[in-house]
Amino acid sequence: MSSTLIDGLCFGEGPRWHEGALWLSDMHAREVLRITEDGGRETIVSVPGWPSGLGWLPNGDLLIVAMTERRLLRYDGSQLTEHADLSALASFHCNDMVVDSEGRAWVGNFGFDIFTQSAERRGAELIRVDPDGAAEVVAEDLAFPNGTVITPDGKTLIVGETMGARLTAFDITGNGSLTNQRTWASLETAAPDGICLDKAMGIWVASPPTNEVLRVLEGGKVTDRISTDRGAFACMLGGANGHTLFTLISGSSVPDVCTAERSAMVITDQVAHGHAGSP
Repeated sequence: MSSTLIDGLCFGEGPRWHEGALWLSDMHAREVLRITEDGGRETIVSVPGWPSGLGWLPNGDLLIVAMTERRLLRYDGSQLTEHADLSALASFHCNDMVVDSEGRAWVGNFGFDIFTQSAERRGAELIRVDPDGAAEVVAEDLAFPNGTVITPDGKTLIVGETMGARLTAFDITGNGSLTNQRTWASLETAAPDGICLDKAMGIWVASPPTNEVLRVLEGGKVTDRISTDRGAFACMLGGANGHTLFTLISGSSVPDVCTAERSAMVITDQVAHGHAGSP
């Protein structure tokens, strides 16, 4: 049975286990939080442009996706600066990302205005941002690229295509290009949002419309399902031994409703396989 770690959030995204605590973006409160295993909460930095994906450079600086600004920001512990401007590369709001061991960030985006019902659905780009801030598109025409993981050997990137109901894998070349695009798993009714990887090469997938987080193997076999009482938008493995699954859930993803209701929370479950890879 799931336990509640913390509640009263507006809308949690981008959970990461880092230096003994859970870090996440409370997107519609416009702040990045650090949460300890006893539920202690600390605001790290405020980000007006809707913070989402998080990651760290090798020197310890925090990278933060500023969604509505289509920028990747850098926080050195005292000052927030621009790491990369992605506005000329991303079709619409930027979203989740993964940062690899070299400090390269891989950033997805919506592709189109999902808040306008009449908007035409379009494929989106996956953008690689190098440690010096240089950015380029490395994959195109993805169906809302969202949560992303990199395997422990650094050779495979797997991204959840939310509107494609699938996990898509690429080989990472030595120069950071992506090749050999393939379907890693089809998810049928689930819609992958945030994802995380375990040591047995299973991927936990948060699926908002089906109110669950599920564990999937390559090829599509589902080994575990955890039901939630509201939409599950992101998940992360962590804790002292890496076997705690942190799931971010919310009653809504509509910004005004999220701010008014504060129905978002973090729940935890103990699972069989510990954390692996990035993030």
